[in-house]
Amino acid sequence: MARKAAITGLKAAALACASLLVTPPAMGDTLREALAQAYASNPQLQAARAQLRATDESVVIQRAAGLPSADLSGNLTEFLKQSSASFIAPERSLSANLNLGVPLFSGGSVRNGILAAENRIEAGRADLRSTESAIFAQVVAAYMDVIRGEAVAALSAGNVAVLEVNLQATSDRFEIGDLTRTDVAQSASRLALARADLRTAQANLAIARENYIALVGQAPSDLQPPPPLPGLPASVDDAEELALASNPDLIAARERAEAAGFDVRVAGAGRLPRLEAFATGGYQNFLGTLGAIPGAGTAQQVNTSAQAGIRVTVPLFQGGRVAAQQRQAQQQALAALEQAIGTERQVLAQVRAAWQNWRAANAIIASTQAAVDAAELSLEGVRAENTIGNRQILDVLNAEQELLAARVQLVTARRNEYVAGFNLLAAMGRAEARDLGLDANGPLYDPVVNYDRVRGQVWDWQRDPEPLPRATRTVDIGPQDGEISAN
Repeated sequence: MARKAAITGLKAAALACASLLVTPPAMGDTLREALAQAYASNPQLQAARAQLRATDESVVIQRAAGLPSADLSGNLTEFLKQSSASFIAPERSLSANLNLGVPLFSGGSVRNGILAAENRIEAGRADLRSTESAIFAQVVAAYMDVIRGEAVAALSAGNVAVLEVNLQATSDRFEIGDLTRTDVAQSASRLALARADLRTAQANLAIARENYIALVGQAPSDLQPPPPLPGLPASVDDAEELALASNPDLIAARERAEAAGFDVRVAGAGRLPRLEAFATGGYQNFLGTLGAIPGAGTAQQVNTSAQAGIRVTVPLFQGGRVAAQQRQAQQQALAALEQAIGTERQVLAQVRAAWQNWRAANAIIASTQAAVDAAELSLEGVRAENTIGNRQILDVLNAEQELLAARVQLVTARRNEYVAGFNLLAAMGRAEARDLGLDANGPLYDPVVNYDRVRGQVWDWQRDPEPLPRATRTVDIGPQDGEISAN
């Protein structure tokens, strides 16, 4: 009776572990909190934002070519050897020149360069969206891996405990001559394998926790079951339609193709005339060293000058360089167009694969749940038959192994279903912070803010503060183990 009570208790514990994905613990981290933490501190995401801010400066750089420019130069010259034929040769001079240029026409290169830069900024924003959804997909997978690892480790620990009771019961029955030494050996063998499986499950759990830390920046603590995924499509056609309109990788490829079209015009502008207004001013001071002019007295020591005008530059022959640059830009534009089509193909393939994985995972859950129910009934029947001598110990061990395998497969199927559903949302372009409601945790990162900040800046001496990392480090988080969390 004591052994039956122990087996019943262990069975109940294993069932509780098997339902870990659907029964929330009392307290612990939520998926929303994990995503919010990754959104705020993941180094990959922070690097992508910094890269986009760097791309924002390309508009300022392109526009600068169409704005006025001014420069000042100065020279202090010491005449070490004078000409023997000169009576007024100075010993030294100080000169300064001020040059001002105002581009009036540059063949459209500035305007098209700005347009190309703006398209690349749009592509960069789409790349940031893609990085964000990719990080979130990894966080979701890591979150579910920890939950699965906890459940599998708990099931394995429960199986070890059950087999320990079985081994003790088998040994007792062997002592009274009810069973053979073979039965004891079979029970001992299964227990040894179960202990090895437990060690493997604990190692996998520790690895899952480390991966979670790398992505989220903090150690997992009693992770709660995730909420239902929002916005899953009713059909694969709906998923494809949304992906073609919203997938960030596809949007980025299209923007880059459009930017490459403007690059062709920029290259072609090299054969067109250029018109520029200019003004120059000069100052020269011989510092009292200019000699007297014979018959005219003391020479003027200071000279000033000023000029203004219009300069036209008409390219006549450049050795084919401009034509080659334009042909090069055309082929690069063609490559960008082909890449956009290739990205479209990949996006459609991702959406369809994610859809099939999600549907298959749902079907697997239903089938595996039925397998668990059947395995439970089978184990009960085999144990009952074993007590009256109609079943051998090996039959009981096999039934226990089948039930454990079914429960592990059910936990894995639930993990795969959720991850596949999130990957489907990511492929559709619907797995970003705003889509997941993370804006409730505080204002989301707006890439337009930095663009608006830098777009109008023309002062050469303006600079931002020295860059400091914003991602959190994990060196203070100790190594993880495979111990099962106490809920």
